Amino acid sequence: MRSEVQWRLCWENELQLHEHVELSDFLHKTYGGTGTFSARRFEGGRSWAGARPEFRAIGRDAHGVAAHLGLLRRFIKVGEIDVLVAELGLYGVRRDLEGLGISLSMRSLYPALEQMGVPFAFGTVRHEMRNHIQRLCNAGLGKIVPDVRIRSTLADIHPDLPATRLEDDLVLVSPIGRSMDEWPSGTFIERNGPEL
Repeated sequence: MRSEVQWRLCWENELQLHEHVELSDFLHKTYGGTGTFSARRFEGGRSWAGARPEFRAIGRDAHGVAAHLGLLRRFIKVGEIDVLVAELGLYGVRRDLEGLGISLSMRSLYPALEQMGVPFAFGTVRHEMRNHIQRLCNAGLGKIVPDVRIRSTLADIHPDLPATRLEDDLVLVSPIGRSMDEWPSGTFIERNGPEL
């Protein structure tokens, strides 16, 4: 039976402590399958991993949190061009709902992105997620931009690690206020901050 998911769009400062704890548990379970380090970031009621989102889309059903997506407006540099984006991150769907098209119901987020005044939404995902992301692209929700490297700062200072890291994850771009033709060409993106 397909779950009836209701979406709530909210600013970060609207979340109460119990909601952060609930989201922390959801994200810990969701990201736990990608490794212990990934899950550890969500311990102790922390409902964010790197940069803290400013806006969240939270899908709920009768069993609790069903899906989640965080957003953060920021400027990134694509090649030499500064671009305002809504960075998408902290994406997850509860395991029992995977493959049921829940992610396509995130279309409800597009009016909020339009109100935020961003020309593009931008996100990065592991290469293992390519088939899933390709389904979103086939539904007209974005485009994978190939062969791009991304430099980000680490979310925390570690004396034994450099302050930045270089990634070659998949880049997903969704046109919001502009057409995809206006996305600048470039093979290097400066996030100038930690990933969401």
